[in-house]
Amino acid sequence: MSIHKYWKSLFSTCGHPPVILIRVMIGVVFLIAGTQKFIFPGEMGPGRFEEMGYAYPAFTAYAVGFFEFGGGVLILLGLATRLASLPIAVIMAVAIITTKIPLLNDGLWDFLHGSRLDFSMLMGALFLIWSGADRFSVDAQLGRRAFRRSKTS
Repeated sequence: MSIHKYWKSLFSTCGHPPVILIRVMIGVVFLIAGTQKFIFPGEMGPGRFEEMGYAYPAFTAYAVGFFEFGGGVLILLGLATRLASLPIAVIMAVAIITTKIPLLNDGLWDFLHGSRLDFSMLMGALFLIWSGADRFSVDAQLGRRAFRRSKTS
């Protein structure tokens, strides 16, 4: 696949208007989660990551916060939606493995209850990776502009 085709597929969208609902949901949740890691370092940032046993809690918390905040902003804008959703999906998969799977020791229902938001966010991110954004996104605007340019060439 040429770099042009890869680039085009990365920014392509399904164009369906209701996708904006998923995009706003995922974007807002991660914008908030990322921001909290910086403004509440003890409870949500390095302090929490230290409690979870991470070797480099400050680095890990702020790296995750950066990708959550940045991904949230990009997803809200609908800019590079597929690419921005990829680290979000990885973060959620790691969160489920490291913080939710251990809840199985307390019982299946504790695990299911504790993992429902993480699971929803993982599925939402995977949905956006698969579908791209909607017709109201920056990705769609860029795609329309590129299409017009290619027609005039």
